[in-house]
Amino acid sequence: MNVKIICVGKIKEPYLRKLIERCVKELNRSCRLEIIELKDEKTPDGASEKEEERIREIEGKRILNRIPEGSIVIPLCIDGKQMTSDELRHKWEKWNRQRDAEVVFVIGGSLGLCSAVQRRGTFKLSFSAMTFPHQLMRLILLEQLVYAAGMKEE
Repeated sequence: MNVKIICVGKIKEPYLRKLIERCVKELNRSCRLEIIELKDEKTPDGASEKEEERIREIEGKRILNRIPEGSIVIPLCIDGKQMTSDELRHKWEKWNRQRDAEVVFVIGGSLGLCSAVQRRGTFKLSFSAMTFPHQLMRLILLEQLVYAAGMKEE
């Protein structure tokens, strides 16, 4: 199975990079994992809703250009479906049984994802009704994928 994580922004904090690298190493034993970091747009202080939407659309175009045709696309959205770790593990097992499955998780920038990216999704996934920093969300997603792949028991 091929797994891509498309995310807006880079991880600057060394401690997060180290934890992410550990997860990537573990996951690469059970799938082909690629993390694609895209440039995030600067949001001016006091930006209007219209300006924020324009920024989401610019970032969204970058994201959509990196999603392969025929992929299972899972944007991470606050209004998505919440799952338990075991439910995600069952999804992982199903995707793993599909021949040549390409699963793409999408993490937006600090303003979230534009509607075009959300509509492109096979289903939207939420980890919580709370908002998390997008850098931290990458680690949380990877930890759950390590569990889903059977690399770690809870």
